[in-house]
Amino acid sequence: MSIRLYIGNLPQTFDEQELAALLKSVGEGIRFKSVLDRETGASRGFGFANVEEEKVADALIEQLNGKDFGGSALRVERSERRENGGGGNRRGPNGGGNGQPQVARKAVNKVVHSDAPGEGAPDPRWAGELSKLKDLLANQKTAV
Repeated sequence: MSIRLYIGNLPQTFDEQELAALLKSVGEGIRFKSVLDRETGASRGFGFANVEEEKVADALIEQLNGKDFGGSALRVERSERRENGGGGNRRGPNGGGNGQPQVARKAVNKVVHSDAPGEGAPDPRWAGELSKLKDLLANQKTAV
């Protein structure tokens, strides 16, 4: 099974033969396909390489990731294949076109701000007023 690598941060105008020569200098059996803009046909600045051998894929990442190419530092990493088999074809509540939930690419710890109070916690906008009310109730003496 071939290994798919993402090659990004390519210059907008680059010579594909020059990139192919750079890839070939690392190892044999590497096929590269640049991603083009649908309307203009210009390069979108990235593409994918298919490599047959694990050792060659690792060597590509090690030798070319961060290497200068046409004034840009290349970004080379393993690509994750999409489960739904196509771009821009996301249907359903979970994003997958085949009815299965989409797998998250990266775990990101997001901080979401909300004005809604958390369970068991008073609304911070009223904390001062609640504190005053608690003091009044604690100081109030009632006959039992």
